[in-house]
Amino acid sequence: MVTNAKTRGSGCAVRLLLVCLIASVFFNIALYVSYHDYFADSGGPDEQFHSGDRSASDRIALLELTGTVMPPFTERILAVIKQAGQDNRVKGTILVIDSPGGLVADSHQIYHALQELSEKKPVFVAMKRMAASGGYYVAMGAGKSTTIYAEPTTWTGSIGVIIPRYSAVALAEKIGVTSEPLATGPYKDSLSPFRKMSDDERAVWDAIIQDAFDRFVDVIVQNRSNLDREAVTKLATGQVYTAGQAKENGLIDRIGFLDEAIEDLQTHLRLESVRVVRYESPARLIDLVVGMQETNQRESVIRDLLEATVPQAMYFCSWAPAVPIRFRAAN
Repeated sequence: MVTNAKTRGSGCAVRLLLVCLIASVFFNIALYVSYHDYFADSGGPDEQFHSGDRSASDRIALLELTGTVMPPFTERILAVIKQAGQDNRVKGTILVIDSPGGLVADSHQIYHALQELSEKKPVFVAMKRMAASGGYYVAMGAGKSTTIYAEPTTWTGSIGVIIPRYSAVALAEKIGVTSEPLATGPYKDSLSPFRKMSDDERAVWDAIIQDAFDRFVDVIVQNRSNLDREAVTKLATGQVYTAGQAKENGLIDRIGFLDEAIEDLQTHLRLESVRVVRYESPARLIDLVVGMQETNQRESVIRDLLEATVPQAMYFCSWAPAVPIRFRAAN
């Protein structure tokens, strides 16, 4: 009996030491990543070869926009666009989009930065699986002279604005929950999921959404010379369009793949040889943390209900999963 007790005690001690060891490893990894982030060179992401002539000095920069347009990656994106614009070796860029869109403000910030870039050098657009809502909005930053390519299976369009909101009124009444917020004005908790929205409150939010919607229509009219306001308004129903439908309606120019966009841009630039490159940033602690938060958010209906009171206007294809944005550029 004494021997068995000693054995069990020894086993518990070994397991405890093993748990401590694993915790120590993860803790040290976190410390290392934090240290690397803190002392990292601020010169920007590393250049990665994509295709073309490795020895060529002239570059075509791929700007890859993937996932939901949202913080904390927006500032990183804006810095990359600026860096691509300042490098004289970059003769032209291709915005590669695979995104369901995202926050209104972030979409417009990226759009504005691309506008400035397109004034310095050509920006073509290559759409992959999806370039919907804010993903299409951002594409308009390439300007009137751009060529927009979409793969045969691309989904695009979804022109519109959405503010996610849930109603838990019936559930609250069933379980006896009432909402009594302490607020300074009648509209401060107007998106509360625990009470019905009044007509006055709906009018306030309708005006906000309409403002964002009008801006969406404006950027398309300003940057698609083949579409007037009437045509864009007819298309702006929130509908997702296939590549064929998008081409037929003038939302894109060509159905083709990234390789075709690269070849056409090289011809447009009159370059005999070119190095196609991109930037790639190493994963940082914030990326891992945000990724975990996003996974937990998708799995937590309760958290979604609580955050329904936070107004987040989105150019977003609402049924798509919210995945943090990754952005790569080449210089």
